[in-house]
Amino acid sequence: MIQIDTIRQLLRYSDWANQQILRCAAQLSDEQLDRNFDIGRGTLRRTLMHIHAGEQVWHQRSRGQSETPWPDEKEPVSVVTLAERFGRTAAERDAFLDGVRPDELPRTITYRDSLGGLFVASLGEMLMQACLHSMHHRAQAVNILRRLSAAPPELDYMMHVRKPA
Repeated sequence: MIQIDTIRQLLRYSDWANQQILRCAAQLSDEQLDRNFDIGRGTLRRTLMHIHAGEQVWHQRSRGQSETPWPDEKEPVSVVTLAERFGRTAAERDAFLDGVRPDELPRTITYRDSLGGLFVASLGEMLMQACLHSMHHRAQAVNILRRLSAAPPELDYMMHVRKPA
């Protein structure tokens, strides 16, 4: 069974990890951000835009907006703009989560995917998907950073939570 406190903890980690990746990306040139690779969405910029789009869409779906279209990822945006978007989405999501009771997590929500198919998932599963989708694509972003010879951030969960003894 999915627990609301675990979801909150994973989302806090996800927000932190997104900030770490964005901090690294902010040090790169536009040429580096847009260099094509055979991983993720092809470029670091598009991969970061896709991570945000996923977080935004799953948040909207979890609120019952079943016809949420996938955002356009074709028009490149700056890392600063992306960071602002991530921040807004996280704030909206956190405000929503403040009102979610544990007994609501099994509630099913019908939604339409990006290809038009109709699906059903629980609120808890949608919230977990937001975390796991971002984690999957952040790993791709780290790989792209390595291929760019940039020092990728350490995104291990313990780097987020541990404290000196």
